[in-house]
Amino acid sequence: MIEDMDAPNAPLRVVIAEDNAILRDGLTALLAERGFEVVSTVGDATGLYSAVAEHAPDVAVVDVRMPPSFTDEGLLAALALRRGHPGTGVLVFSQWIETRYATELLAAGAGGVGYLLKDRVADVTDFIEALRRVATGGTALDPEVVSQLMGAARQQDSLARLTPREREVLESMAQGLSNSAIAQALTVTERAVEKHIGNIFTKLELPPSDLHHRRVLAVLRLKG
Repeated sequence: MIEDMDAPNAPLRVVIAEDNAILRDGLTALLAERGFEVVSTVGDATGLYSAVAEHAPDVAVVDVRMPPSFTDEGLLAALALRRGHPGTGVLVFSQWIETRYATELLAAGAGGVGYLLKDRVADVTDFIEALRRVATGGTALDPEVVSQLMGAARQQDSLARLTPREREVLESMAQGLSNSAIAQALTVTERAVEKHIGNIFTKLELPPSDLHHRRVLAVLRLKG
């Protein structure tokens, strides 16, 4: 279970990079109501990097398409943040799926990254929990993003060795779900999930190491 970080003494610090002023203000109000500290809001990629450098937030919420060209400025800035400020989590929150950049974002660090689609977030609680996960070093990927990553990686020999159930478990791991949450989603026992994860580690030839690190390495194999 995710620890409650909304305590008055330790609010999570957030930078929001979104060119739509209405959505930017709405996110700011939403997060403030739930105990987050929004330390800066910006409307372009240049402002995002400057704000993170100045405020050192726990997490940045980043749109994909921002000025001046409205193509990929947000994701390129997110990648730059992962390299220059690895202690800051990055949650991409967009209408668009850019599979290549999603995989680069995952490959740029061991955790603290998420990619959610605006049109598919139906529950505010889910968004808040995803933001918390990313801010504290976890991952949060929309199932549709995971599906496209899996599709791009179908031809990889290591992934081809996974059974359909093991693929489902790996997709759930990519979404940031715990073993108990995976068990509940797939209607299996937690012990069965642990066995599947062990098989995934073996088939992907991941050597023994910190469990969280191995889970992240497994998810990174989704990249094409």
